Amino acid sequence: MVIRRGHRAWPAAPLVLVLLAATGCTSASDAPAEPTGASATSGAPARSVARVCAEPAAGPAKAPPGAVTVDPAVIGDLAAKTRSSPANTTFWLRPGEHRLEPDRYAQVVPKQGDRYLGAPGAVLDGRKVNQYAFGGTARDVTISHLTVQRFVAPNNEGVVNHDMADGWVIEHAKIQDNSGAGLMAGARQRVRASCLRDNGQYGMNAYKTGDSIRGLVVEGNEITGNNTDDWERRRPGCGCTGGVKFWAVNGADIRGNWVHGNRGAGLWADNNNNDFRIEGNLLEANDGAALVYETSYNAVIRDNTIRRNNWVEGRENADRGDDFPYATVYVSEAGGEPRIPARTDKIEVYRNVLENNWNGITLWENADRFCNSPANTSTGYCTLLVKDTSRCARPAIATAPLYADCRWKTQRVDIHGNRFVLDTSVVKCAAAVCDRMAVLANYGTYPDWSPYRGKRVAEAITHKQHNRWHDNVYRGPWSFVAGDPGHTLEPGQWQGASYQQDAGSTFGPQAGD
Repeated sequence: MVIRRGHRAWPAAPLVLVLLAATGCTSASDAPAEPTGASATSGAPARSVARVCAEPAAGPAKAPPGAVTVDPAVIGDLAAKTRSSPANTTFWLRPGEHRLEPDRYAQVVPKQGDRYLGAPGAVLDGRKVNQYAFGGTARDVTISHLTVQRFVAPNNEGVVNHDMADGWVIEHAKIQDNSGAGLMAGARQRVRASCLRDNGQYGMNAYKTGDSIRGLVVEGNEITGNNTDDWERRRPGCGCTGGVKFWAVNGADIRGNWVHGNRGAGLWADNNNNDFRIEGNLLEANDGAALVYETSYNAVIRDNTIRRNNWVEGRENADRGDDFPYATVYVSEAGGEPRIPARTDKIEVYRNVLENNWNGITLWENADRFCNSPANTSTGYCTLLVKDTSRCARPAIATAPLYADCRWKTQRVDIHGNRFVLDTSVVKCAAAVCDRMAVLANYGTYPDWSPYRGKRVAEAITHKQHNRWHDNVYRGPWSFVAGDPGHTLEPGQWQGASYQQDAGSTFGPQAGD
């Protein structure tokens, strides 16, 4: 899906939800924070996140009592024994390489409550022949201590939980070197302490056909190296890449994950997501934004360490002469909405450390993107406040309540208590190129019946929609963009009477201070 940002296309994407397990934390307040002043050049993860790809937990060396043993020497043994066993069976996979029948559609179809436990060294290998590893609609399936690799799911499809069944638990697993997405998601899914690595499109695609996903948890995982097939270059503007994508997820906890080295964005929530908590993660060295929160609602983003992100995509855009402030945390047509039930009625961004990224936080709104607009490439979708897209038409859209409710609005974003550190000699960029915070919109032009043409949206996002920076700490050179990409401000202007941003914040000239 492509979102038009005005003069050029900007990709849109899906969403999921996540929690924290590898740290042993049981609540957000328990999560240990990344030590202040961590080196931007260090490759080591924070103590609060999982390092599970290099240090996986071992599965049971012996079959649990009552378990069905699966033999790697028998091709198709896992699928056959699943078919012949009743629901709620535990399967123990012996050490070795397990294979399915050599047919592209051969897969394991669990029954409700089935559990799949891998012994140390147990691998389910698709050998670049099978498309899917685990599918079907059975609920409450568990997959643990198992490596799933070399399956070839098509674009936008997934290998594990291919059919988006509800209540699955994936823990202490390695899902790697697959095409498409390593995982799909259903409601109440838990993904814990797992390695989602080097998959062709996404580590996980949190999307459920025709429905929203409720109560999704992703905790203590390592999510790295995904989008090996480089889909944005194969299909420019597809918005179909990254570590994890979330679509229409209602209630998500994303905690204690190490999200690093993904081609594209690290975490990308897009299209009517709501009620996210993104906390205690280490997001680093992703080619694009560390985090995109787009056309969505109500989120808490706190206690994350975010470093060395957006170097590749930020530099590519700057080298093309594009002056848009492509950000490390990008909030696009997303905001707080008290009328939509959630644990917060804002997007609150606080107690994060952002260090040596390409740009900081951008709040953006596309004036031409609203329900029923040809510029809205989420065809047929409307905001969570208007169920019937056709209502967003002349003349009703020009008056209350549709004038406000037909638009995804970047509003009620509260950015405070963060530490922003930038050393341009580390990032290797010029001033006023990689050192920007921004709140802006394009000049509305399309379609000709739009009630949002001209500067209306730019004025609203900048001055009228309760978007605030305050009580932050800045070290290094920082500039600020307000209203439109060409309007750059020094800190004093940003804090002055016209904008009144960053009250109570401090600015220091040296990145290391």
